[in-house]
This record gives sequence, structure tokens and C-alpha cells, in this order.
Amino acid sequence: MEKNAKIYVAGHNGLVGSAIVRALKDQGYTNLIFKTSKELDLCRQADVEAFFEATKPDYVFLAAAKVGGIHANNTYRASFLYDNMMIEANVIHSAYKVGVKKLLFLGSSCIYPKLAPQPMKEEHLLTGFLEPTNEPYAIAKIAGLKLCENYCRQYGVNFISAMPTNLYGLNDNFDLANSHVLPALMRKFHEAKLNHQPTAEVWGSGSPLREFLYVDDLADGLLFLMNNYEGIDFVNIGSGKEISIKELALTIKDVVGYEGDIIFDSTKPDGTPRKLMDVSRLANLGWEAQTSLKEGVAKTYEWFLLHYETLRGV
Repeated sequence: MEKNAKIYVAGHNGLVGSAIVRALKDQGYTNLIFKTSKELDLCRQADVEAFFEATKPDYVFLAAAKVGGIHANNTYRASFLYDNMMIEANVIHSAYKVGVKKLLFLGSSCIYPKLAPQPMKEEHLLTGFLEPTNEPYAIAKIAGLKLCENYCRQYGVNFISAMPTNLYGLNDNFDLANSHVLPALMRKFHEAKLNHQPTAEVWGSGSPLREFLYVDDLADGLLFLMNNYEGIDFVNIGSGKEISIKELALTIKDVVGYEGDIIFDSTKPDGTPRKLMDVSRLANLGWEAQTSLKEGVAKTYEWFLLHYETLRGV
């Protein structure tokens, strides 16, 4: 990407989009285009087409999506399917129509079958049934990556897709009911510390293994792909390292400085025993994550403390 190129970041206020904007600015890109969801409803085809005709961006990062935790995914199933498919179809088709040089679509690791072999390789896509609770969201993300793949095949465009693992970092969602495990534990331990609680409860046995990627590492990896990768095949992006939920909880507890005891409630569900991405395709291209989990958690907690009163979900 040329430093003066016109770059549109769809979803610039979210966890991923805001990290992409930070990375672009850090690397000297200044001609950036943003629109809030109130300014531009990406579900409205005519509005999206008009926006692309007016701005004609050179490059597009498609990080906009309707997202949520297990409860939201399972409750608002039609909305998650419709909104995400409309966002993807409108942005990808409009990018094709105005001749965007390159587009990068952001998917999710939930595209893989519930019982996919571990670690999950790109070729495991569509080899089994999806996790039922987030099937609509997963189907929408699969549709997005298939749109990119087949627009490349039919129209010869340069549209690529990346599938990130579990993300965390600055601008995360800390709502205890709807957030993911890492920000939820951070808030839970912080408030237990403030309230001098002797114990803090964590759902499950603590034994499941999960992979986490600091969102600023993700953004660095996405810029790397934009500058170094072309192809119809999507690419996994993650740390390639896994940690048990128990180890994760102890790491966050240490960073937060909570001195009480953690109680693992094994009557609550554990979920999938293991969920790890195979990142060898990206490693072979020459990129790997740089931020250790403890370093990333510390940076996230520092940001959390600065923004605690205004955080989403608090």
C-alpha cells in the first residue's frame, strides 16, 4: 500500500478496526476514511454504493460486523445472519464496482466445525457441523470469505481474507454478560479487588485450552498481509500458542493484583476442550505475533483502568 493511498477502514470504532487505525497511523498512512454506523448504515445497499462512488478508496479493511458473545449469538440469530451478510455483500460488491485495488475481509475462528481437528487448518473449513449456538454468525463469515474467493475467481480482483483467533486488547467489550472470557475475567478480578472480596468465581473447571492474540498484533499482521499476500485462499492469524483457562485466570489475577482466591465452578459448562489455530501458512509468509500474553494483558489492564468509567458494558 502506498503511504498516500486512500484507505477505508469499515468498523473503525470496534476492537479490531480501532487497532487497524492505530497500526496504519503508526506506519505513516494518513489518507484514512471512516464512517460511523450512524453516518453510514452498511446494511443499506444504495447508501454503501453511493459512499464508494463518492470516495473511491484504493484499499479497504472490512472489519465491520455485528458481534456478541454466546448469549447474543444464540438469541439474535436472524439479526446476526442478516446484518453480517448484508454488510459483507454490500461492501465487497461496491469495492468491486469502483475498482478498489485490494480488500481484506476479517472473519472468525468460529467458521470451523465444532469438532475440527486441532490445531485447525484452513483446509478444515466445511468438513463438519458448526457450533450450534453461533452457527448464523459463522455462516455469515463463511459467506464473506467465499464472496472474496469467488469475486477473485470471476472478476480477477485482489480480495483476501484473514481468520483471527480469540482477540483481546484496547477498546474491548467488558460486559460480564456478553463479553469474551479474557475481558470478563479482567473486570471480575478488578471489581473483586475493589470490593475486597475473598473469592472470585470462574465458570468451568479451568481445564479447556484456548489461544489468544493481542489485537495490535492482529493489526500488524493484517497490514503485513495487505502488503505481502495475494491469493484466493484465506489465512489463519493467531499466536499459535495455547493456555488453559486456569492459567489465563491466574495470569490476569496477577496483573490485576487481586489477592483473593479463585473458585472454579465445575458445575458450569467448559465448552470445547481445545481450540487452537494452525498458523503455519502465515508463519511461512514471514509473520508471527510478538506480544506475550502477560505483556498484552498488562497493556489491556492499563487501558482498562484509564477508561473504566466509560467502558462498554460497565
